[in-house]
Amino acid sequence: MASTEGDRRPKYQRIADSLREAIRAGTYGPGDRLPGENDLMTTHGVARMTARQALGVLQNEGLAESRKGAGVFVRAFRPLRRQGIQRLAREQWGAGRSIWSADAENRRVVVDQVAVSEEAAPEAVRKVLDLGGEDTVCVRRRRYVLEEKPVLLATSYLPASLAAGSAIAHEDTGPGGMYARLAELGSRPVHFREEIRSRMPTKEEAEQLSISPGTPVILIHRTAFADEGRPVEFNEMTLDAASYVLEYGFDA
Repeated sequence: MASTEGDRRPKYQRIADSLREAIRAGTYGPGDRLPGENDLMTTHGVARMTARQALGVLQNEGLAESRKGAGVFVRAFRPLRRQGIQRLAREQWGAGRSIWSADAENRRVVVDQVAVSEEAAPEAVRKVLDLGGEDTVCVRRRRYVLEEKPVLLATSYLPASLAAGSAIAHEDTGPGGMYARLAELGSRPVHFREEIRSRMPTKEEAEQLSISPGTPVILIHRTAFADEGRPVEFNEMTLDAASYVLEYGFDA
């Protein structure tokens, strides 16, 4: 471990750094219990609040998780590697495969919450989908869970004039998902645009994703376009940042 002589950073940060180094070196492996507050207080000669803050840093970074009544443990969850380009390829959903199969690496992803409704389009959605003031949208809200860990909240908006009466308006859209159904409706997506940002979660998002309020989330806004640049879907996704690696591979 590097010398901390002359290091003016807060003590909790230095303790967190030493624990992080130990995790990366394999001293503490996935699922191992980290030193508790009492242990850190004794080892480093600090107050309980300082020890608690140090452990909190690792939890906020997604390296550790607290288990009520048991302590803080090295997180055993393996982050999803989101294949940003491959997952949206037509040979994926066009062959009846879920776009998730490009990410999950044979790990089972479950949609444990799904709600479908027809609603008035929010102003921002109307602009993206080029809708009139009286037009409604088919709204699909889902929560995705991997290995009992909620990892993603997604809300898709599609013109109701396009989706109403189709399988898109059902909870189960069938093989290949909504993009395969759009293709059957003559509105096959031919181009996608994604915008990525990050921020801290709202209280509701933190509860739905089972993350601490200090864990950031990744926001991905995706628009799907059919022929002639016609937008057919706008998707707002909120990802647990500690559960994802975003990967984009493309030729020069």
